Amino acid sequence: MKASGRLGGWAGGAMVVAVALLPAYPPVRLSAQDSSAIDRGVRIGITYRPGVRPGMVVLPERSPAMDSVRTILTRDLDYGDRFEMISLPGGDSIRMGRAPAGARAGTSARAQTASLNYPLYQALGADFAVGMGIVGDSIQITLHDVATSGIRRVLKARLPALTDPRFRMAVHRLADQIVEAAVGTPGSAATRIMFVIDGKLYRIDQDGAGLAELRSGGDRTILSSGWAPDGRHITYMEFRSGHGQLFVQDATTGRRRAISDGTTLDFTPAFSPDGNKLVFSRAIEEGTDVYTLNIKDNCCLQRLTVGRFSDNLSPTYSPDGQRIAFVSTRSGLPQIYVMAPDGTDQQLFAPFDYGVTGSSNAPDWSPDGQSVIFHRDVGGTIQVFVLDARTRTVRQLTSLGRNEDPTWAPDSRHVAFVSDRSGLRHLWVIDMETGRIRPLLQQSGIRLPAWSPRLPEAAPSTP
Repeated sequence: MKASGRLGGWAGGAMVVAVALLPAYPPVRLSAQDSSAIDRGVRIGITYRPGVRPGMVVLPERSPAMDSVRTILTRDLDYGDRFEMISLPGGDSIRMGRAPAGARAGTSARAQTASLNYPLYQALGADFAVGMGIVGDSIQITLHDVATSGIRRVLKARLPALTDPRFRMAVHRLADQIVEAAVGTPGSAATRIMFVIDGKLYRIDQDGAGLAELRSGGDRTILSSGWAPDGRHITYMEFRSGHGQLFVQDATTGRRRAISDGTTLDFTPAFSPDGNKLVFSRAIEEGTDVYTLNIKDNCCLQRLTVGRFSDNLSPTYSPDGQRIAFVSTRSGLPQIYVMAPDGTDQQLFAPFDYGVTGSSNAPDWSPDGQSVIFHRDVGGTIQVFVLDARTRTVRQLTSLGRNEDPTWAPDSRHVAFVSDRSGLRHLWVIDMETGRIRPLLQQSGIRLPAWSPRLPEAAPSTP
C-alpha cells in the first residue's frame, strides 16, 4: 500500500510515502519567478528611486536601549516586502532636525512633527518614516507620513525585558501594527514556522531567530504538523512500529492530549477553520482515506472518502470551511482533488496530463482562500506550484534545485518551503509578488514546514 503527502518522502512499514510531482501542462511562470536576488538588504537613500512599493525609513535612535527594537523592526519591515527600505547615508549625521530635549520626551504630536525634516526624507524617496523613543515605562513608535508631512499613527506598548522570551514577539507585533497603519493590512512578523529535523519538532520566528524545540518523540518519529487557527495549539503525528498517533498540544505550555489511540496509522492532520475538528488521513489494508473528528466534543468520527485500494490523504480546509483539497491516487499517480466538507462532490482540482505529468502532493490552502500551493514533479525534480482556486490554472513558482512542502504565511503572499538549491535541504521563503527569495534557516535536514497564523499574546489554555 502506498500513500503520499506531507510526510516528506518518509517510508515506513507497509506504507511508502511518495513526494514526486509533475506539471499539469507547460507551466505559466510568474513574472518574477524564483528570483536569485537573495536577501537584498536595504537601499541607500541618496541613490534610491521610488518604485511601486512605498519607501520606508526607520530613523536612528541614539538610546542603546532601543538598538534591539530598531534592529528587529527594520528586519521585519524589510522581510515583509511591502516597502522599499531606505538606509540613511552617513548614519546619524542625517538624523531628523531635533527639537529640544524636553519636547522630544513628551507625547505631543506637534512636538514630534516639528522634530522631523520632512522635505529631506521626501528627497530621499521615503513615503513613511518610523521614529521611536521611550516615554515613561513604555516604548512609543511614531509612523510619519512623509508625503503629507504629518503623523499617521502613534503606537505605545510596554515591552517585556530584553531577556524575556516574550520580548521578540512583542516587537514583531509592533511591526505588524506599523504595516497595518501604513498600508491597511497587517504584516506577518508575529508568526512562527514549525518543521521537523530528525524526527523532532522545532519552531522558529519568521525572521530566522528564536529557534526552539517543541517536541522530541523519543523512540517515535514526529511528522505532519499543523497550527490551529487560534495560534495557541498545534497538531502532529507520532510514528512508531507502523502506527501513527495524532496529538494536539498547547504551543506555549507543551501540554498535550492524544486524539487517536495509536492502533491505526493516522497522519497529515489539519484543523478546521473554527478549530473544532481535525481532518486527517487513516491508512488501512484497503487503502488510505480522509476522516474528520470533532476534537471539541471528542466524538463523531466521519469518513469522507472510500479509497477502494487507492490513497486519499493530505487534506487542507479552505478558510471558509466549504471545501477540502486533498491528494488522491484514484487516477494513478497522486494528484490534487477537492471535495465538500462532508465528502460529497469529489473532483479533480489541479489539472494534469495523463502520461506526461508526474505526481502532485502537499497541498496547502492560502489564508485568503484564493489559491492552493503544492509541489509537483517536473522532469524528475520537485518544484513548487500554485493553483488558482477559481480558474483552476496552475503556475510554477520555483525552478532552481529541488523545492517541496510549501506552506503559506497568513498574508497569503509569502511561502516557506524546503529547498536544496544551496546544496543541502534548507528552509527558504519566497515573496510571490516580488519574486524575492531568502534563506530562513540554513540548517540541513529540515522537512515539513508549517507557517502559523498571526500569533496572539500568550495566555494559558488547555488543549
